[in-house]
Amino acid sequence: MGIVAGLDSSAQSTQIVVCDTDTGAVLRQGYAPHPATAEGDPQAWLMSLGDAAAGGVLEGVQAIGVSAQQNGLLVLDAGGVLVRPALLGNDKRMQSCATELTDALGGKAAWAQAVGSVPQAGQALAKLRWLARNEPESAARAAALLQPHDWLVWQLLGRPLRRTTDRGDASGTGFWSAATGEWRPDLVELALGRQAALPDVLGPAEPAGHTPEGLLISAGTGETMAAAFGLGVGPGDAVISLGASGSVFSVHHSALEDPSGTIISFADATGMHLPVVHTLNAVRVLRGTAEMLGTDLPGLSALALQSSPGSYGLVLLPYLEGERTPQLPNASGTLTGLRRESMKPEHLARAAFEGMLCGLTDALDVLRSRGVEVRRVFLLGAAAELPAVQAIAPSLFGAQVVVPQPMDYAALGAARQAAWSLGVQHGTLAPHTPPQWPSVTGQVFDPGEDLAAGQAVRQQYTAVREQTHPGAF
Repeated sequence: MGIVAGLDSSAQSTQIVVCDTDTGAVLRQGYAPHPATAEGDPQAWLMSLGDAAAGGVLEGVQAIGVSAQQNGLLVLDAGGVLVRPALLGNDKRMQSCATELTDALGGKAAWAQAVGSVPQAGQALAKLRWLARNEPESAARAAALLQPHDWLVWQLLGRPLRRTTDRGDASGTGFWSAATGEWRPDLVELALGRQAALPDVLGPAEPAGHTPEGLLISAGTGETMAAAFGLGVGPGDAVISLGASGSVFSVHHSALEDPSGTIISFADATGMHLPVVHTLNAVRVLRGTAEMLGTDLPGLSALALQSSPGSYGLVLLPYLEGERTPQLPNASGTLTGLRRESMKPEHLARAAFEGMLCGLTDALDVLRSRGVEVRRVFLLGAAAELPAVQAIAPSLFGAQVVVPQPMDYAALGAARQAAWSLGVQHGTLAPHTPPQWPSVTGQVFDPGEDLAAGQAVRQQYTAVREQTHPGAF
């Protein structure tokens, strides 16, 4: 038996899980928020890691895997010193830079063919263009580029000359192709105006190195990829994450090239691919409706369950912040089907749930239309625990829905990767065979007899969407 740890450095905190290599059983856990320091200070990530590991959490650990927030950019000078604080994924100043870059290469189709995604404000690519435009002195000093997980691995290894990343995190930069497995330094130069060193891209089970004390550090990966690995997602599975906005992703055998830019073609942490579709509107739709009705999310859920499928003809198009799927950046939400009998709180509450979930089903259907099989959907986020979501989602998605037990699945995925790398080193696992940890436990919901009702709700929703935004898909 061996012991490994996975650490997940998210935007707000560090979570550590320590696991048995053979069974995946969680032996210990550690947690610490990030200190209240200036935004983008990576030293805060190290301080949080130290706090989370206090009290012997890492005692006896033989290998560590690292997961971290995606779309951050750390720019180093020739001596390995940070040029400026990290630019993080939630920084919205780069939207115009993303638009400039899209045009500079010849449009969305050219980018989809080059790297599997169209420039987005959150990507490292757009941050490089912003840096060149707004901080030319910093851009001139740029000698090497890292993302948060890359930087943490480098620190744990003692800042060696060789810097590494993995194919999952690399695929989110905007200058690495999931289809070819190659960096595109020409795109770095297009954005930054000069070349910069890029980390070596490791295979899924390849170690990044060993600490001076002999502790193995695995390749690490981004949070999305680590969470998928921690959940045990495989072909036929999709994951829908319910935050203020939504994301839908699935494991696929090949990279998907999407000229419209709707699909982002990520790589996963196992050697396969992870196509992702985003929506701008998820739980914010529920929160807005709850505020309108003077209740909270549990109260909104209880109200919704007093109504019936179709909400007495009410249809809420949930485009409160515009939308990415379909691409309607200037759209607004609409409520149609108002009649005297439908003007009740419970019908509006259900229309909010149906509208949000139909919007996510649209995103799911984008993947299905490209040959991605979806038999089971993992539903993540606090809203997944709402009874109305659990009652309505299976019939709309047309698939079994699993709501996993609460867990930092990114940290668990990082630990599983560490166990894989350790097993390869010891000769007990093959480079293409990850450890077979038990399936995730959780509540399971099947469409059952509600499937026909769900199809009717989808038809009602689609008809309104097409009338309001013809040709959106």
